[in-house]
Amino acid sequence: MHRRAFLGTMAGLLVAPLGAAAQSGSKVYRVGYLSTSGSVFEAFRRALRDLGYVEGQNLVLEVRLAHGRLDHLPALATELVRTHPDVIAAVSSPAIRATKQATTTIPIVMAFSGDDPVRHGFVKNLGQPSGNITGVALVADELAGKRVALLKEMLPRATRLAVLTQIDHPSAASQTKVAQETAKSLGIEMNVAPVHNSRDYEAAVAGIVKQRASGLFVVSNPTFFGDRERLATLATKNRLPMMCEWREMAEAGCLMAYGPIISDLYRRAAEYVDKILKGAKPADLPVEQPTKFELVINLKTAKVLGLAIPPSLLSRADEVIQ
Repeated sequence: MHRRAFLGTMAGLLVAPLGAAAQSGSKVYRVGYLSTSGSVFEAFRRALRDLGYVEGQNLVLEVRLAHGRLDHLPALATELVRTHPDVIAAVSSPAIRATKQATTTIPIVMAFSGDDPVRHGFVKNLGQPSGNITGVALVADELAGKRVALLKEMLPRATRLAVLTQIDHPSAASQTKVAQETAKSLGIEMNVAPVHNSRDYEAAVAGIVKQRASGLFVVSNPTFFGDRERLATLATKNRLPMMCEWREMAEAGCLMAYGPIISDLYRRAAEYVDKILKGAKPADLPVEQPTKFELVINLKTAKVLGLAIPPSLLSRADEVIQ
């Protein structure tokens, strides 16, 4: 099936028929959604539903997914703009950048940006975005150092760690640099395992094992999140303790995760969409950053790896998965 035909099929599956609201003349909103994967789309849909936006009643969702192919995002963004949505929610910096290039007039909600939105030119500043973009931003660079430090605390005898990074992702270089700098400050080496896409995972992990790294840090990346079960299985199979970003990654088998709460981010993104649909201008809505972070440890994975969790980490964990 051709890609465009596939996208049309997907849009048909995700856009419900209009019901009583459309028939009665009530306003029906069209909301676009662009992401590298569909792994967290349901969280966004639920958040909109909680605010009273229901498909088939007062909402049409136009969804476009790149399935890990960042090079597909520009065409998908252009296609999405042609549906004339009232607002577009873009997940991850590559999706935000593609949407920004596709339109300067349709409101765009960052849901979320993993990079500094000012440095990357998405907004003028956090307090006054200025253009047609606002939303939620978390600076992955800042969290990269914290995660490396936590992994070292988990593996106090480690002298060498590795970082899994996606070459084409815009924040890959900066996150990797922070990870290496943090490792150096802790007196350990940090080897880089670059991948282009999911086809490179096995070779990357084989290289990490060959280099005798004691643990693996996975940079913040929506593609890695979508492949979390596969990555966790691969790491555990090769006896590599893995440090990730999201709770859901720890639930999938990653040893540890430290980061914001996804449901909180999408709830806030949906609230931005709600405000814009009610007439607010993106330029007048300050960009928000997450303030709550959680540390999740998977004891089941630790047992498989033969690791004893340091008491200092257990006492600080927000959740321990048995």
